[in-house]
Amino acid sequence: MRLQDYFKNSVWESFASSQGLTLDTTTQIIVSMLVALIMGLFIYKIYQIYFGGVVFSRSFATTLVGMAVLTCMLTLAISTNIVISLGMVGALSIVRYRTAIKDPMDLLYLFWSISVGITSGAGMYVLVVAASLIMLILIHILYHRQKRGMIYIMVVHYQGELTGDEVLRALKKLRYQLKSKTFRGDLTEMTLEVYCRSDNTVFLENIKAIEQVKDVTLIQYNGEYHG
Repeated sequence: MRLQDYFKNSVWESFASSQGLTLDTTTQIIVSMLVALIMGLFIYKIYQIYFGGVVFSRSFATTLVGMAVLTCMLTLAISTNIVISLGMVGALSIVRYRTAIKDPMDLLYLFWSISVGITSGAGMYVLVVAASLIMLILIHILYHRQKRGMIYIMVVHYQGELTGDEVLRALKKLRYQLKSKTFRGDLTEMTLEVYCRSDNTVFLENIKAIEQVKDVTLIQYNGEYHG
């Protein structure tokens, strides 16, 4: 063995012994962190593909990757050192997260990312892959089921007492539900929840063609509408 290799090995052994690391422990840490990173990027891509909101938040998607890696790091630290685990419990107990989550599906992605980090840190790689595949199938099925039909909020401004009945007749066989009706002098604002099985919005032209109708607005419903 050369003198240079001897000093390198001595330095590594000294550092490893001071940190309580062994070759097996170091290998497990590297593999676990890589698995957490890869699965975090996988969750990022799934979130990007199946995002159903209005504006895609790249910062939130990046948080999913970081959450998986950091949770894996915490799990590894807690599992290898009892002193660190006790200190970590005390530190995390004073942390408060006050960011509002608008879409309930975002909570699912967050918990998925945290679960991947914990499971990767515990070395259960088969469970990580199996659970992620199940989640992918679940999201894929529910996403395509949702895409079979879209829910819209339609706002119509019109004049005249009988115009509202004409608007409802123009919807024909579409499923709808009256959400609100506001009277402002001679002008009436009617809000409807309309379910469409396709992107065909010919009924808007029929409603706009009604003589007393002033304007029609169609908004895709994403769960954040407040009447």
